[in-house]
Amino acid sequence: MQNEIIAALGVKPSIDVEAEVRKRVDFLKAYVLEAGAGGLLIAISGGVDSAVAAGLCKRATDELTAGEGKDYITLGVFQPYGEQEDIAHSYAVAEAFGLTHKVETNIEEAVNEIALEVEHSLKSLGQHRHITHQGKGNVKARTRMVMQYALAFENNLLVVGTDHASEAITGFYTKWGDGAVDITPLSSLNKRQVRQLAAFLGVPADIVTKAPTAGLWPGQTDEAELGITYEENSDYLEGKTVSPEAAKKLENFYRRTAHKRNVIPGI
Repeated sequence: MQNEIIAALGVKPSIDVEAEVRKRVDFLKAYVLEAGAGGLLIAISGGVDSAVAAGLCKRATDELTAGEGKDYITLGVFQPYGEQEDIAHSYAVAEAFGLTHKVETNIEEAVNEIALEVEHSLKSLGQHRHITHQGKGNVKARTRMVMQYALAFENNLLVVGTDHASEAITGFYTKWGDGAVDITPLSSLNKRQVRQLAAFLGVPADIVTKAPTAGLWPGQTDEAELGITYEENSDYLEGKTVSPEAAKKLENFYRRTAHKRNVIPGI
């Protein structure tokens, strides 16, 4: 099954980092031109994935501006829920890549209003309880995308996703949340390879090495929630031998989350 998953996700056992950057920048440029868009929108969370995507986007829109005789922009969006401990990392990424177009949109009030309405609805169903931790986390992810698409629509931009193969194999993203995007320039890379691109592009070192988190609740980390490290995940996707326990866990994740990767089924 390992070979089947690797083939489906398109991961290479090793990469030429400079060539991968060139290929992905060209991919973004071609899609912007084909769509007749004015540029790209990337939500910058403070993690390495969005930092790499931001770097690729900025290169793409700078090259388009230079080559097409009109201005194309990369809009960086920061989306804290209330106070975000590492919000400085989001701004550091924007600074590193010279993003002149950026905006902060705090989602706390909108998320809390939605959660309250959900709890009213649960009460009407005879369920007198608060929305679950995970349920509210999903509301946060989907509220962020509502804001991104509203901003993208008003500015004729394409929404860029940060999903990559190490997330795709586990389904570790919110369906119709951070998985709802127009284009995903990091797909076919595993987490280790994303970090290699980060170092090449000049992402600040403390962002490259920080513990990955979806930021859905305080103290949440990807590896603790999944029960598997990104080193094991990346080894598996590069065709290396991993422990039977790690392989089984990854394959179970892959099976259970197929609905997230598949086209919406019709009769």
